[in-house]
Amino acid sequence: MNTRTDNALRLTRVIAAEPETVFKAWTDAEQMKHWSAPEGMDVPFVEVDLRVGGAFRLTMRNSEGREFKAFGEYRVVDPPRRVSYTWDWEEGEYEIGETLITVDFNPVEGGTEVVMRHELLPHDKAVADHTMGWTSCLDRLEAMFPSR
Repeated sequence: MNTRTDNALRLTRVIAAEPETVFKAWTDAEQMKHWSAPEGMDVPFVEVDLRVGGAFRLTMRNSEGREFKAFGEYRVVDPPRRVSYTWDWEEGEYEIGETLITVDFNPVEGGTEVVMRHELLPHDKAVADHTMGWTSCLDRLEAMFPSR
């Protein structure tokens, strides 16, 4: 489910795995390489310092070889329940200023409900672009854990 609020987006998805497993997939550099870019892109580099005040960096690469680099700082690290971090792009034409992502991992029948909020986006285009990108990323994350 996708919900739009002013300069924010909210996505939910049920993943067929326990919260501990899904939290690790969201925060472990090697696992992030498998899902943290939209379909058709790969993730050649991820660096994670998973602690409050720690940083992350990741590089997404499209089929033409163009790279897009995101970075941020962890604000909340509460395994396996919640992670929250800032998000921005290094490339000037995509830079949106510091935004905030919060992800809750709620145990539900059949796995984990992932509730992701991306807030403080500067304009409608950023909301639309990030909704498309994150929806594709969640599709890829879900595919890592086929229904049991």
